[in-house]
Amino acid sequence: MTAVDPPGLLVEGAREVVTMAGGIRRGSGQGEAAVLAASDADLAVACWQGRVILAGRRGDVTRRLAADGLDPDDLTRFAHLDARGGTVTPGLIDPHTHLVFAGTREREIELRRQGASYLEILAAGGGILSTVAATRAASVDELVAGGRRWLVEMLGHGATTVEAKSGYGLERDTELRQLDAIGRLDAECPVELVPTFLGAHAVAPEFRGRPDAADAYVRDVIDVQLPAVAAQGIARFCDVFCEEGVFTADQSRRVLAAGAGLGLVPRLHADELRPSGGAELAAELGAAAADHLGVPSPAGIDALARAAGRVTPVVATLLPATSLFLKGEAYGPARALIDRGVPLALGTDFNPGTSPAPNLQLVLSLAVLRMGLTAAEALAGVTINAAHALRLGDSHGAIEPGRQADLAIWDAPTHAQIPYWLGANLVRAVVKRGRVVRAGAPV
Repeated sequence: MTAVDPPGLLVEGAREVVTMAGGIRRGSGQGEAAVLAASDADLAVACWQGRVILAGRRGDVTRRLAADGLDPDDLTRFAHLDARGGTVTPGLIDPHTHLVFAGTREREIELRRQGASYLEILAAGGGILSTVAATRAASVDELVAGGRRWLVEMLGHGATTVEAKSGYGLERDTELRQLDAIGRLDAECPVELVPTFLGAHAVAPEFRGRPDAADAYVRDVIDVQLPAVAAQGIARFCDVFCEEGVFTADQSRRVLAAGAGLGLVPRLHADELRPSGGAELAAELGAAAADHLGVPSPAGIDALARAAGRVTPVVATLLPATSLFLKGEAYGPARALIDRGVPLALGTDFNPGTSPAPNLQLVLSLAVLRMGLTAAEALAGVTINAAHALRLGDSHGAIEPGRQADLAIWDAPTHAQIPYWLGANLVRAVVKRGRVVRAGAPV
């Protein structure tokens, strides 16, 4: 007989609860983490049927439960989880990954050591195109197995929701197979996946060498791939790599407009290596997010700042692990974006070529050490602001009554220690939809 989890969960004994209550963070509010603190480790978070009921002093929480007719000491109704003087935060959200792929690209480390640039490796048939060849040859079961491995790693580091892109097929059937794998992983794994179609990740090898290669491939994305993706019904977003040497702002606009016409929300890779007009395009289209932003132009920052005043702003998603792995200096103008009121999120950009880093804790450390963020600003970037980058801001990313009960419990008395212990995994337990899905370490 299979045991049934109690419908309730009470997390007890926390010294700090970072609620991120109050909505999206921008400007001076980026660092307002809405922290509950108790030196006597008397804080609790109550969850019922996958939703948060209340966070606060244990006595206040239990009185609220009693008023609702719920007995927290009834073990048939509540599971109990001891935070042991640690910190509770919302479950981490990774708003930018390339989770599903085949093959690895460790050889490119040596090529970069010898001086080859990202675009030079791509032009020679390496980079993304190397992963495309391996992914085209992989079955959906092989793609699922690979994704499963890395989701276990992400979950172990505190991630409860992860965006996952296609983009290693560059033709209809493999793009659909990648999205199918993402859908299967979402159904079977405790980590919640948010699927994105990225057919315009690079010009497909079949089109290279043609004088109109990029335009011809864009037509294939619009006329062949996008209708099939929309009919499949898995992807929620449409993404484009808007970058010099890949796709222009005009080509990106055409793809994203076509995707929007089929119900896919636009987001894009923007200004990673050179100013490309990507930030400006994201603001123009009202994209959910503009990602990378290693070197946006002043006009691009201005455009994002103007968009920041909208009810649904464009979230700037910076990816510092990519800059680290590529030995770059451009970690993105985080302070300038925050000072201009642009909501800032952070992601891993997990992929086999430029950021083989399935670890949001590392991203938090890099954001503090390399980008000048405070611990609270960085944590907002992987919780409430990351939720808004995925258009999940009303249900994810904060510990508030009625929100989805996604939690990370940390072996640290304060959130400020999470990025401080460089390379350490401080996750004690992870809760998804009110159920403990990872527990047991560290002790």
